[in-house]
Amino acid sequence: MTEKITRILVVDGSTVSRQILSRILRDEMTDIEVDSCKTGEDAIQKMQDTNYDLITTALLLPDMDGLKLCRNIRNSNTSNHQYTPVIVVSGDADERLLQEGFKAGVTDYFDKSNGYKAFGHFIKSFLQRNASLVGHILFIEDSKTAAAVVCKILDKHGLKVTHTDSAEMAMRMLELQRDNDDIPDPFDLVITDFYLKGELTGGDLLYAIRARFHYSQQELPVLVITGNDDQKTQVEVFHAGGNDFVSKPILEEVIMARIRLLLLIRHQFETLKKQAEDMRWIAATDSLTGVRSKRYLVDNGEDYIQNTANQPVWAMLIDIDFFKTINDKLGHITGDHVLAELGSKLTKTFPSDMVVRFGGEEFSVLMKNMTHDEALEKAEMLKNEIAVLKPADVELTISIGLASMQDHPESNLTQILALADKALYHSKERGRNCVSYISAEGKSISPFSDKADK
Repeated sequence: MTEKITRILVVDGSTVSRQILSRILRDEMTDIEVDSCKTGEDAIQKMQDTNYDLITTALLLPDMDGLKLCRNIRNSNTSNHQYTPVIVVSGDADERLLQEGFKAGVTDYFDKSNGYKAFGHFIKSFLQRNASLVGHILFIEDSKTAAAVVCKILDKHGLKVTHTDSAEMAMRMLELQRDNDDIPDPFDLVITDFYLKGELTGGDLLYAIRARFHYSQQELPVLVITGNDDQKTQVEVFHAGGNDFVSKPILEEVIMARIRLLLLIRHQFETLKKQAEDMRWIAATDSLTGVRSKRYLVDNGEDYIQNTANQPVWAMLIDIDFFKTINDKLGHITGDHVLAELGSKLTKTFPSDMVVRFGGEEFSVLMKNMTHDEALEKAEMLKNEIAVLKPADVELTISIGLASMQDHPESNLTQILALADKALYHSKERGRNCVSYISAEGKSISPFSDKADK
């Protein structure tokens, strides 16, 4: 979903209060712009020049009270803020005032007795619950008059609109979006007339969105416009997968209320999706070294080594020589620093390969598209670079074992790693700080090593 800057207007007669409230908002939130002013007249003037996503006002202003300011905002025919949330910041919002505030169009109150710090949390929570009205709308309407009316309303509220007059064209656009994950500005909401003059109706389009493209009601909400409000049509809309409907003639207040709710549903879906992706990334990453976790290797390694586009694939196992001595003599914190720096080195050395913390001081790398000589030379280079790296100012060496899917084409992930492990132990048997590989003929020291068999 498209992101945008959240603009907030703070109205307060006290210079100190304006400064404190503005600073708290800037400290608590990112991607915001805060303007402030002293009087209601100043606020009205600012709203003519700038579109705000939220307005806060003191109850008492030098030229009017906050409720009168809110009434002026709601009743203005020239302002774009009739539906902008207005929060009254007051220390004495009694029941009578709450009732008057509701009639004036006040959205919410903040009790100043809770303190300025609580104000920042309150606004942040409010904006999370009431996301800014932002999104890209696919609008299908074959009546030029109705289309002009709705497009004017959407444009007035700062929404991006792509309009077409046929369900067929809309389906082609949605199909393109479904098949391309990297589309820069996907549709966040579909608004369609239920009755269209083409071969396909809005009902057909709605059915295709749910049954053919498999968009859920949260992933791509659909608002249906109907020419009547009979219950049979309403039931048909909901059965086809519509989220909500509005009836003609279109009233701005009604359609914008529906759109705001559906965009909030879409926003919440994207937020939850991002959280799930973040959790998967955390689970797939070793927190100490920054490389992939063993869980990631188990879940994805088999597909990686069997993928024909990756061939030839080599499995490399890397073990830090005498790592226990480092922990015993220098402490586990130093040992952790060594592991972290080695992980960083491996990530930089193998940017397009699968680097994994295999366990303890052992790492694995699944290298793709490597010939025999390329793999051995890469391993030998890594060994030599580690010998001079001195991570955490500690001198260390590594032993390496390699096995290739080209030499062992019938191997699965477990088997190819077991073969690499045998090659690793061969390196240890030959005195450590060397590279070994296991071919169809057996275990050998790398021919590029000074320990190579002569």
